[in-house]
Amino acid sequence: MPLNAESVATGRSITVDLKRLYSVVERIENNIVQVVLGKREIARSCIVALLSGEHILLEDVPGVGKTLMGKAIAKSVEGSFCRVQFTPDLLPSDIVGSSVYKSNTSEFVFNPGPIFHNFVLADEINRAPPRTQSAMLEAMSDGQVSVDGSTHDLKKPFMVIATQNPFEFEGTYVLPESQLDRFLLRISMGYPDSDFEMEILTSHRSGEPVDKLSPVANINEIVELQEAVRNVKVEESVAKYLMDIVHATRSSPELSVGVSTRGALLWYRAIQAMAFADGREFATPDDVKQLAIPVVAHRVKYRGMSQQNQRETLETVIRTILSEVPTPN
Repeated sequence: MPLNAESVATGRSITVDLKRLYSVVERIENNIVQVVLGKREIARSCIVALLSGEHILLEDVPGVGKTLMGKAIAKSVEGSFCRVQFTPDLLPSDIVGSSVYKSNTSEFVFNPGPIFHNFVLADEINRAPPRTQSAMLEAMSDGQVSVDGSTHDLKKPFMVIATQNPFEFEGTYVLPESQLDRFLLRISMGYPDSDFEMEILTSHRSGEPVDKLSPVANINEIVELQEAVRNVKVEESVAKYLMDIVHATRSSPELSVGVSTRGALLWYRAIQAMAFADGREFATPDDVKQLAIPVVAHRVKYRGMSQQNQRETLETVIRTILSEVPTPN
């Protein structure tokens, strides 16, 4: 039974329902870490984006499991999935689709592109030119695409899992700020620990484990989860703490661009999702702190430094702001 007015009216119903939904989150996380070894924290971050109904950007050097993580998320849910390899010659119509003329009926028929799936893995998104990247903006922000003057709704839930290599500059394009702002989180994968890396060598001997992964949740359960996350309580003191940090990014002498109102709203949704993923009905200041860098770092800009070279510096600035803004009790 989904969370609704009737279930809210009876404490017992909502408790039973929340336990069921918490178990769905736990199943998805455990399913992902079966194949993406040693990355439970990153799997949890991806689940936060899924529960928020938003999108995630995974970045790091090639070969550390970015694409594997994207596949594992999609294969853990019984929904449609498509992988799009972004290349310099990829056109906007290759993503959103196009209208095709049918000679037998003398009319144009819309041919949907790969964006019309529940999960879209945008692999190496920064290899496509800005015009092609921008074709995804409407889809990621509004859940729809406009082609030839007609608007087409996307499937629900809808999630873009994008990957990029931030260290390779040849043949890549810097994602514009408007594109980055559509991603709830930007996560760096990092290398696995040595013990897990040895286990990876063994487990991948007979093939790719993610290909054998089975769904542990269905689309209706994901929709229920996303609705339930909106009911997570955020006390006024926690919300004010979040906004104090947002205002601090705007007034910081080291930053030329602070967190926008949309960024603050997405951060608010993310702490609700983080609390829910932890099995809590309320958010805490620790949720705000834990999500600060993955939510904020790609939304602010350091003075006098190019976007490609500023990530570590921005993370340091954000940590400094977190240490200066008083934490509520």
